[in-house]
Amino acid sequence: MTANKKRYTCVGTDIEEVKKLNSESGLSYNEVKLLLSNLNKNRKK
Repeated sequence: MTANKKRYTCVGTDIEEVKKLNSESGLSYNEVKLLLSNLNKNRKK
């Protein structure tokens, strides 16, 4: 029953909604760094 209860921050932000939107937003900063690093390694060969 607790699975249906929504969690909010102290200012009223829906935590699960933010997590969902973040997962759909694209590459993270670290993923971009890794991608660029790999592209640079392949370019040097």
